[in-house]
Amino acid sequence: MTTNTDQMNHYRSKLAFETDSWDLYEALNDGKPVVVVDGRSVEAYGRERIPGAINLPHREIDEHSTTSLDRSKLYVCYCDGIGCNASTKTAMKLLANGFRVRELLGGLDWWKRDGYATEGDRSQAGTEITCGC
Repeated sequence: MTTNTDQMNHYRSKLAFETDSWDLYEALNDGKPVVVVDGRSVEAYGRERIPGAINLPHREIDEHSTTSLDRSKLYVCYCDGIGCNASTKTAMKLLANGFRVRELLGGLDWWKRDGYATEGDRSQAGTEITCGC
């Protein structure tokens, strides 16, 4: 039988490991030490991405490809959306290399559904990140 404590621990864990597009947008606008990581291919990143995101395809993540990254920051990983697991693979590999990570719920799909702007060859207009940090 599930207790209130079990349920509370479950929800705390979710919030510790995941974030949504509104919380990410707020963190970026507030200039918090967050790095957005697109774990998809170089081609997908070029087509469309969250503004300011770095491209670190999950297949290329290892101790050498992450040497220039700041380990004091929080890395929020994303991919296309719920039908894609590149964000999970990216988060796992960054975590294994000593980084603090969260996964973006719904990925790029939910970022756009929530009305936020994107960059790239197929960029979409929307609410812009206003922090010049």
